[in-house]
Amino acid sequence: MAGQAARWLALSDPAPARHTSAVLADPYDRMAWRDTYAQSAALRELAAELAARHDHATDLLADTFLAAYLPAPRVREPALMAPSRLVNRQAVAELAASPDFAELRRETVGDPYAAALAVLAQSTALRRLLEGTDEARRAAGRAQQARQHVDRAAAAVGEALQQAGATADADGNATSPAADAVRQATDAAEAAERAARQAEAAAGQALEAAAPGIRAAAARAAPRAARATREEAALMRAWGVGPGELERMPFGERARLAERLRTSRLARWAELIGRFREMAAGERARKVENATGELIGVTLGDDLSRVLPCELAHLGLPELRAVFAARYAAGELMLYDSRGEQTTGQGAVIACVDTSHSMYEEGPGGITREAWSKACALALLDQARHAGRDFVGILFSAADKLQVFRFPADRPAPTDRVVEFAETFLGGGTSYQRPLSAAADLLAEEFDEAARGRGDIVMITDDECGVTEEWTRGWQEAGHRLGFRLFGLAVGAPGAAGTGSVLEALCDNLRSVEDLTDVHAAADLFRLI
Repeated sequence: MAGQAARWLALSDPAPARHTSAVLADPYDRMAWRDTYAQSAALRELAAELAARHDHATDLLADTFLAAYLPAPRVREPALMAPSRLVNRQAVAELAASPDFAELRRETVGDPYAAALAVLAQSTALRRLLEGTDEARRAAGRAQQARQHVDRAAAAVGEALQQAGATADADGNATSPAADAVRQATDAAEAAERAARQAEAAAGQALEAAAPGIRAAAARAAPRAARATREEAALMRAWGVGPGELERMPFGERARLAERLRTSRLARWAELIGRFREMAAGERARKVENATGELIGVTLGDDLSRVLPCELAHLGLPELRAVFAARYAAGELMLYDSRGEQTTGQGAVIACVDTSHSMYEEGPGGITREAWSKACALALLDQARHAGRDFVGILFSAADKLQVFRFPADRPAPTDRVVEFAETFLGGGTSYQRPLSAAADLLAEEFDEAARGRGDIVMITDDECGVTEEWTRGWQEAGHRLGFRLFGLAVGAPGAAGTGSVLEALCDNLRSVEDLTDVHAAADLFRLI
């Protein structure tokens, strides 16, 4: 009896609290969860819905978030967990072990928004998991209550022993009532211990029975979450929103942007837009700036990098330096002439995109002419920004319908403005003169204000229309003065680029695009611009 009481006295000190969170995380990581939870109405709504029917559901959401957010998540050992959270621990352990979850974490590590998206994407699977483990959770709850009862019983033994010591006689013998109290407290503690062991065994059996369902739910949850985060990351990349910009963006703003991009009129063409931008990036990497190419003779100009030695010799004679300066100003220096890749422009890149009704027509793969044209225009926007050149998007249809979107090189391109440019569709007929005149006026303004010439205009259309002789003369004069180039893309309409067509007469570089699934049809354009 004394030995039993002494054992319970040793157990009467409060036991170390067991953990309610399954994933090991430092305070800063837990702060990331709390901040994200506070900012995400969707997370709070999900937590409230689940908590109304299932115990400790919010803890499960927190563990799922941390498993996706942390670079190397570790799950606590079962012995360190509060019994009521062992089901959560099992669920998170199964999730973390899934190959699809490893793929998911490529997009979510260190990104609270993406980790929250992963939790939300798993909501259906988490609901089913909680519903399928209700009995295991109840059994775990009973085991925890039984263990708490043991702790209280051990404390009661300690109190009884202290009381017995306080009333003992000079020989140390406790009074009969005090000894009876110790005996009763010890018996109660022993009974509580037996009940706790039975409850824990029952909880273990219930968890073991629920394990296949937990494993199946985790197997369903991880691929769905991986797909959701991968699609959103691809959507952001397609629209030119980089990881660095996303990390700096407040949670609410990022959520609104994601929603807008998902519901955009061109959302289903995100993959096409992304392929265009990747193709353009590849062509930029291949392009050699100012390549000299093959020498084919001598020409006249003002490019000092190609001046003949005999011209440079004039600089050695003081009396001929004024002659050199005059010939340089007039563009009449003798230069090496070469044949190779055409040098890129310096002025603005202007994309004139036809948005007449016929651009709604679909080509191969169900891709509309508009989708291909807008994807090409967005890739041209990237091209201009990488080259430090202004970009202008001109949407046109009939002569009275025109909308201009300007993206200066020295300022960020707001994503909402880029999306507005891509989504805008004017409808109506087709007029070449109005958009091309607007493009020439913009290049003239740039030339007069910043002395930048050699701009590039890209005309993307699926229709043919006439231009007047008077307008053509003005166009040619503007081209001679400003040195711009006009590239033509006839989309899904080979006749518009045919021999004798207006586009053939106007364009310095013209091609017809019939397979709208092929982004490489315009690949060389991105080496020239």
